[in-house]
Amino acid sequence: MEGTTNMNKFLRYAAAGAAVASFGIASSAQAATTAQASATAIILSSLAVSVDASNNTLSFGTIADGGISADQTIAVSAAGVRGTCPASLTCAGTITAPTFHVTGAKSKAVNISFVNATETLTYVGTAPSGFTSNTMSVGSFVTDATNGGVSNQLLLSATAGAQTDFHVGGTLTVHPDQAPGTYQGTLTVSVAYN
Repeated sequence: MEGTTNMNKFLRYAAAGAAVASFGIASSAQAATTAQASATAIILSSLAVSVDASNNTLSFGTIADGGISADQTIAVSAAGVRGTCPASLTCAGTITAPTFHVTGAKSKAVNISFVNATETLTYVGTAPSGFTSNTMSVGSFVTDATNGGVSNQLLLSATAGAQTDFHVGGTLTVHPDQAPGTYQGTLTVSVAYN
């Protein structure tokens, strides 16, 4: 009888021990916890740039060669103002700086760059013979866009869909023995969100 009682006590303790062991395993599984973070993305409205149809030319005016023997430069500012005309040239005519319109996400900064650092102006039509140069180059492009002291950066309008403008100037290089006539070329600007 005493053996039976000891056996029953042993079984009770064994059962209790098994229960405690099972409880311990369940407790370990519950120790895993989770947390969540937000995931967001902002898609900016498309950015567009266009040149003003009524003011689309960087014009250096008319230039007369008074007998230059080396390259001479003439600058036009983004405000459409011609710099000093070299003494060996005569500068006259209408000067203009083209206007570009930019639209995009309101109050966003936009960087302005030039696709080519230098553009070539070529003679319109057939250049007369007897001259050594029938092309000119334009470079050192500048804009009137400044945002917080950063040149060539534009802060878009705070009004959704409104355009923000900038102007472009540059420097023309005139070569000795330049063929007389009209020269044309293009300059390409690029804009991108900062």
